[in-house]
Formats: sequence, structure tokens, C-alpha cells
Amino acid sequence: MGSPPAVLVIACGALAREIVDVCAANGWPHLDVQCLPPELHNHPQRIPGAVLEKIRVNRDRYASILVAYGDCGTGGELDAVLAREGVPRIPGAHCYEFLAGSDAFEALAEAEPGTFYLTDFLLRHFDRLVICGLGLDRHPELAVQYFGNYRRIVYLAQVESPQRIEAARAAADRLGLAFEYRRTGYGGLERSLRTLSVGAPAWPS
Repeated sequence: MGSPPAVLVIACGALAREIVDVCAANGWPHLDVQCLPPELHNHPQRIPGAVLEKIRVNRDRYASILVAYGDCGTGGELDAVLAREGVPRIPGAHCYEFLAGSDAFEALAEAEPGTFYLTDFLLRHFDRLVICGLGLDRHPELAVQYFGNYRRIVYLAQVESPQRIEAARAAADRLGLAFEYRRTGYGGLERSLRTLSVGAPAWPS
């Protein structure tokens, strides 16, 4: 048996497929990926502790560790944990910024603050996470309360697919929002993984 990968990426489950695809496309055998459940976004106060547990369980198994999470509503607590542990994370507040790139996301947000963003992950799980998750399957009238301040959906697509574009457009129609499509690929996520995985600090011996 060979040595384990040199770098562990602790990632949000909403980025699991994308990170695996990026690693495969770039031929990065030195990266291993472990994901936490995407449902933690419903309880952001639990994210720092869950990430910390993953770090400590794996500290002796890898030369270095990096984290593929945004702040994700933790109010700076995740960054505080990572600073104490000496673990870097990819820059950005959330996966939308990772994928679009910071400058492009800032421009989108400034152009229309009332934007609901879809990624390939959210589109795949739209009914489960948005419609059923918010109870709109049982109480469609609640859509006005949840989305009354939104004006558009922007689909940040990682993989170009006419079928997915139509599904995203249908999601926008379902919520009564305008639709915009942006092909981002893996954008800032791929760049950040490349930079951090090469320069990730090793644990002190």
C-alpha cells in the first residue's frame, strides 16, 4: 500500500462533487477529500465544531490540512477555530463567491442585491432543499414571504448543460423571479485549491 495523500481537504458537502471533479481533472493524487453534511448550513453554529473535530481526528494522518468552506453564517467563528489550529481555508464568504470568483460575485451582488443564487449542487437538490426544505410543497403561499425581496435567480453553472439551464429557468419561473445564466466552471474554487494545496503548511514535527 502506498502513502496516504499529503493534503486533506475538509469540505462542505455542497462542494463535494465539484472538488472531486477538480482533483480528477487536474490529476491531483496528493489531495484527499472529506466532506461534512451540507445540511449543516441550516445550523451554522455547528460548523466550527464539526470542522474542528475533522481536523483533530485527521491531524496525524496527513502532512497538511486545508478547509473548503466559507464563513457560511458562522459569524467569524470558523475562522477563529482555523486560526487556532493553523489551518488555512479557501478565500470567500460562501460557495457562490468561490465559484464565480470574488470580483465577478461582487459585481453581481452590487448590480442586484435581491439575487438568489443557484449552483449545480443547489439545482440538483432544488426540490429537496428549497421547495420541501422551506415547506413550499405544503404551503406555496409562503413563497411571497421567503422570496418577496428577491428579484432574480442567477444560475452559476459549473457544467454547461441545456437541460440544467432549462431546469434553472423553471426554478426561477416557479418562484416568480427573473432568470440569468452565468457559466463559471469551477472558477475561484479551482484556483484556490491549486494555490493552497501547493503551499499548505505541514504540521510541526
